[in-house]
Amino acid sequence: MNELSVKETANLLSLHNNYVILTHKRPDGDTLGCGAALCSALRRAGKRAVLLRNGGATEKFVPFIERFYTRRGFQISNEYIITVDVASLTMLGDRLQFDVDLAIDHHGSNTRFANNLLLDADASACGQIILKVIKELCGSVTKEEADLLYIALSTDTGCFQYGNTNADSFRAAAELCDLNADVAALNHLFFRTFSKKRIALEGAVMSSLRSYSDGKITMAVITRSMISEAGAGDDDMDDLAALPGRVAGTLVSVTVRENDRGYSKLSLRSTGEVNVSDICSKFGGGGHAMAAGCEIELVPEEAAEVIRAAIEEALP
Repeated sequence: MNELSVKETANLLSLHNNYVILTHKRPDGDTLGCGAALCSALRRAGKRAVLLRNGGATEKFVPFIERFYTRRGFQISNEYIITVDVASLTMLGDRLQFDVDLAIDHHGSNTRFANNLLLDADASACGQIILKVIKELCGSVTKEEADLLYIALSTDTGCFQYGNTNADSFRAAAELCDLNADVAALNHLFFRTFSKKRIALEGAVMSSLRSYSDGKITMAVITRSMISEAGAGDDDMDDLAALPGRVAGTLVSVTVRENDRGYSKLSLRSTGEVNVSDICSKFGGGGHAMAAGCEIELVPEEAAEVIRAAIEEALP
């Protein structure tokens, strides 16, 4: 495995002509925005590039990325494979049966699964890294790419509210503004408008919050019946993990969400005193010190008790 600089990555991308870009399962704005922006830049550089279709993308994102998607029924063959915002092969699910040629990522927990890796664990979002790669590769950034990278950066920082936000986050945002990213419209779409079903689900989640360890842990257990009663669908699930952390005094917030098999998907957020990536790694997950996730093959109530115990061991 070779660890690369931005310049070395751009040089490597100039050597090949046929690319397929992969995003992680349950894709967020960072992986989708990065994948589409890099695909656009590679095409401008005269390369054949496609973004592997990801059925988990919610409707808010689809208009921005669909023109880069592979055709339906596309099969990977001899393309150069790139992953963006992917820390481990488990984040791809069953979507890959080939070696990954290049990974571009910002997770400190990256497992070095790719043949080549561009990693900046200090970046708030992978979009900040892709911005540098595009400038090195093409010498310029289009407005469409700026929009996509602003989606990546803003969604991974919670519109610059999460603890991973730093000075470089704001510098990248300012640069994207200078590149004519439609900041006002994107902020309104992704952070200020919600469906009635999502609002109903939020109400159910907030009214059922649980508090442990003198308020240091706040947890939401989200069952399929809660989702069904709200009438919510996949498009209404974005960033539910942020809700428990709104409670004052919380050091670690948790959402335990029941999946289609009756087991549990967990998302943890921290104010910084506890490394939640370390906790999630014990269950085969990972992420960042202040935001991480994992899956546990237990029903939600059992998973809630298991993760509660693990967090309490790590509390200061």
